[in-house]
Amino acid sequence: MSHRSPAVPAPTRFSPDRRFVLLAASALAACAPAAVAGPDRYAASPFRRFSAADWKGRLPPASFDVLRQEGTERPFSSPLNDEHRKGTFACLACGLPLFRSQWKFDSGTGWPSFYTALPGALAKKTDLKLGVPRTEYHCAQCLGHQGHVFDDGPAPTGLRYCNNGVALKFIPA
Repeated sequence: MSHRSPAVPAPTRFSPDRRFVLLAASALAACAPAAVAGPDRYAASPFRRFSAADWKGRLPPASFDVLRQEGTERPFSSPLNDEHRKGTFACLACGLPLFRSQWKFDSGTGWPSFYTALPGALAKKTDLKLGVPRTEYHCAQCLGHQGHVFDDGPAPTGLRYCNNGVALKFIPA
């Protein structure tokens, strides 16, 4: 009688299917906001407790679409694109100062653009809506969507914070 060992299957090479890839990408995207945003000093902000109906009653329709629904205004439609006085650009929804006027530059894109932001004023996350990763930023206090940041800006940072004008208000100095 011969003793045969049971057949051991040859090791198979891991080949992820479409479902695995989509789940892994979703998990990574879900982790991105916490990894990019850092500590949240505004977590207890009363603005975080407002409902969609509360915001809809407080904001003009175009601002509600951008700030609460992450929409985008038409380029060259904001009067703030041509604002050149000294002052501060703040979140329209909650008033948190976000940018100083001396950081504004004409990017030619049709949206108010800045090369830096006030420390701790913005929360960032990865946006995959167009199929390519972009860095989206929000007001750190009320989480209102402001725009996207790109690495094609001027010195000294090389960044371009491309902001929706309807998400901002200007406070002259």
